[in-house]
Amino acid sequence: MNICKLCVLPENPPQITLNSDGVCSLCSDPGLKNSLEAGKNLMLETELVRILNKNKGSGRYDCLVMCSGGKDSTSSLYYVKKKYKLNPLAFTFDHGFETEDALNNVKNAVEKLGVEWILFRTDYIKDLFAEMLKSKTRAVICHLCSIWYMQLTFEMAANFRIPIIIAGWTKGQSNLGSIMTKCACDISAPEFKEMAESTKDFLVNRLKMIPKYKDFPSSMEEVLKKAEKRQKTLVLSPHWFIRKSPEEYTKTIEEELGWKYPALSYPGKSTNCLMNFVSSYLSYKHYGYTHYHVEMSKLIRMNLMTRDEALTLLKIDFSDSLLNDILSHLGLSLKDIL
Repeated sequence: MNICKLCVLPENPPQITLNSDGVCSLCSDPGLKNSLEAGKNLMLETELVRILNKNKGSGRYDCLVMCSGGKDSTSSLYYVKKKYKLNPLAFTFDHGFETEDALNNVKNAVEKLGVEWILFRTDYIKDLFAEMLKSKTRAVICHLCSIWYMQLTFEMAANFRIPIIIAGWTKGQSNLGSIMTKCACDISAPEFKEMAESTKDFLVNRLKMIPKYKDFPSSMEEVLKKAEKRQKTLVLSPHWFIRKSPEEYTKTIEEELGWKYPALSYPGKSTNCLMNFVSSYLSYKHYGYTHYHVEMSKLIRMNLMTRDEALTLLKIDFSDSLLNDILSHLGLSLKDIL
C-alpha cells in the first residue's frame, strides 16, 4: 500500500488520500497541525495538579486508576500515588484474554505502592467476541471492548463515589483541549469514519438482536450520557500533562516497581491483551491500518515520535499459528473468520 511519507497512515480514499508529494491529507492539513500543537501547549501540569487537589479527600478514594499492567497505565498509578500523594483505587478487568505478564505487573505495582486493587474477571465479553468474528463484520473488536470497559469503569467509580478516573492514555490517544471528559476517538475524523460506521452497524443491527446483549451500549456517547446522569466523573491521563518520554517513565517503574515488558504483545513495546492480535490482524485486512497507526501518526505530527520508530513498532511479526491459538479459546480458527 502507498504510505504517507511523513506519518504511517496508508492511502485509503476517500477518507485518507495522498497528494503528489506522497503526503497524506491529514499531514497536509494546516488546521489539524495547528490544533494539535495548540492542544499540546495547553496541557500544563499545573492544571492537572489543580484538578487533583480540588477533588482530593472528597471520599474514601481520590481517584480510580484504570491499570492494565502496561507502562503507561502503571506509571499513571505511580504518579498519582508517589508524585501527587493521592489515595487511588486501582482497577483492572480481565475478559479472559489478559496476559499473565500484564496482570503480574499490576500485582507488583499495587503491592509495592500499597494501593488497594480490584481485579474484575468475566466471560461476558468472550461470547461477544465470538459473535463478532463469526459474523465477519468489519467492526473493530477493540472499539467494542473499549465501550464495554469504559461503561464498567464509570459504574465502578460511581459505586465508590470516586470523582476522577485516571487513564494511561498518551497524547496520541487524546482529543483536543487541555482536559478530556470524553473517552473515545473522534469518530467523525476521516481516519476513523469507516471503522465507526462498521462498528455502529454491528452494534445496532446485529448485537442488539441477541437477548444477552440487548442492553449493550450502542456507542461511547451513550456510555457517557448514562455515566453523567449517575455521577459527574472526570476522565484524564497524567501523560497529557507530564513532559516525560515513555523511556523515562518506563525506567522509573522498572526500577521502583519491578515492571517488565510482556513477552507477547502488539504493537512493539506495548501491553495489550491477546485478542488485540486478532483485532489488529482484521483491521489490517479491512482497512489497511489499525487505530495504533492513527495514534502514532498523531504523535509523529506532534514531534513526539519519529516515523521510523513508529514503523518499527507497528511491524507485524506474529504468525497465523498464534492467531489460531487465541481463536481456539472461542472455538474458532482463522478459516472461520476470513
